[in-house]
Amino acid sequence: MTGLTESVESVQQLAAAWRAMVLDREADADVRDLPGISVRWADCRFVFWNCITLTGTGTGAEAVGQRLSQAADIMRAKKYPGFLWLFEDLLDDEARSALRASAEQAGLRYAFPGRGMAADLLPAPEPVHPDLTFTRVTTDAQVLAYADLNSRAYGFPLEEGRDGLAGSAFWKNEAYAYLGMRGDTPVTCAATVAVEGRLFVALVATDPQWERRGYGEAVTRKALYEGARATGLTRATLHATAAGAPVYPRIGFRPNSPIHFYGLAD
Repeated sequence: MTGLTESVESVQQLAAAWRAMVLDREADADVRDLPGISVRWADCRFVFWNCITLTGTGTGAEAVGQRLSQAADIMRAKKYPGFLWLFEDLLDDEARSALRASAEQAGLRYAFPGRGMAADLLPAPEPVHPDLTFTRVTTDAQVLAYADLNSRAYGFPLEEGRDGLAGSAFWKNEAYAYLGMRGDTPVTCAATVAVEGRLFVALVATDPQWERRGYGEAVTRKALYEGARATGLTRATLHATAAGAPVYPRIGFRPNSPIHFYGLAD
């Protein structure tokens, strides 16, 4: 695939994966595809389930400004905050140059960077790590443990992560979600979900006190291995934060579009 094609794939994967995830959380979630804008908003306390992204390619500065303003208006009408995910490679050069001013004019503030990534998976042996055993998430208690790891990793109150995952049938039955265990203690987690012919990697997290031991890479490899074995899919996509971005190339992922995350300005 070309760089632009992989960037289009990345935004399409976000829209498709988030549709399933927010509808799992809230049956009447705001799931709309507007001209140039995709809305995937559960309106829950877990901020990652409240998502808007711009779609289309080669979008010019005027259209980007209008769509950012429209997206900000949608966000202001919601109860809980979320993020606008903007894939830089979908913009033309003029729109990229004007992006900072366009976002400020729309009332959006830059939150943090990310990166789209994709991989064609090679056959690999079942992953192992000398410190860890891996457990698939199949019970409510394990879903809560998965939620709590994400809250700790991202600095959220525990109740926010639990609002995003607690009681979810999707994470027990549809996702290939795994906990990495040190003895009886869950210390890391990762999941893959079959989305439109790909394995989408979601919600990778490691308890901060157990970072830099290769745990996140190991559990991600496990989720990919089991997802591929169950589905036969060999193409995988993900969206990496700055903290996670160095890990994934070691697994075979290649970066594509930079992602700019925006929240509403105070």
